[in-house]
Amino acid sequence: MFVQQAIAILDSGVGGLTVCKEVMRQLPREKIIYFGDTARTPYGPRSSEEVRLFTEQIVDFLIQFNPKMIVIACNTATAAALDYIKAKVKIPVIGVIHPGARAAISATKTGKIGVIGTIGTVRSGAYSAALRELNPQIEIVSAACPDFVPFVEKGLYNTPEALSVAQDSLREFKEHPMDCLILGCTHYPFLKKPIQQVMGPKVKLISSADETAREISTVLHQKGSLARGNGVPVHQFFCSGDPDMFRKIARQWLGEQIELTPIVWQVSSPV
Repeated sequence: MFVQQAIAILDSGVGGLTVCKEVMRQLPREKIIYFGDTARTPYGPRSSEEVRLFTEQIVDFLIQFNPKMIVIACNTATAAALDYIKAKVKIPVIGVIHPGARAAISATKTGKIGVIGTIGTVRSGAYSAALRELNPQIEIVSAACPDFVPFVEKGLYNTPEALSVAQDSLREFKEHPMDCLILGCTHYPFLKKPIQQVMGPKVKLISSADETAREISTVLHQKGSLARGNGVPVHQFFCSGDPDMFRKIARQWLGEQIELTPIVWQVSSPV
């Protein structure tokens, strides 16, 4: 019996669902196995060594499903662990930073780009490096927004308080000149509306989810690994924390019922 190989997508929590949604839209034949590490989110304030360890643990879990690709749909984990995981496994591994950088370079008219992300992502300088690799003349301003991820993980992104959180986080940052703003965390598209309200209509918001899905398609096409046939894939979702909150957010964002398997971690690392 033929078993369709899945695309494995991992994140520190629910943020990677923004990538899932784009993959489902652009590649509706592809099966997804998703893991959200909701018990240990947020990753942003943690050390790069700790984030790398967590990412490796999740990859070890996902490999048992024999996926054809791993997508690190977390900017913090991409910055800390992408090269390490690429060297560890024998299947393609994709992160979200370079796709987001390419989208911003394509969209900017002034060459002035803003980046918001977790403390870990901003501290790593990964976006600045990716942007300047594409265009050394680009002007970049970055800011960490540590309040955004916990807010999204609590399912509060559609509440009136979302605008206040965005205003508080971006009050000084919005005064810098830019025509593009990279949402450098996959949680941040959940807050796209209030972020846009604060930044104003002249600033284009760049989510790496759309470009990441395109890169997934390109890599799978080059390897002859795109799903075939007309069958409807059955996706699998796993989380390490509160399954009820994860299920609620996933159903709201993806617009469909999901099957969810909570995972109890049997590891000695800090939670």
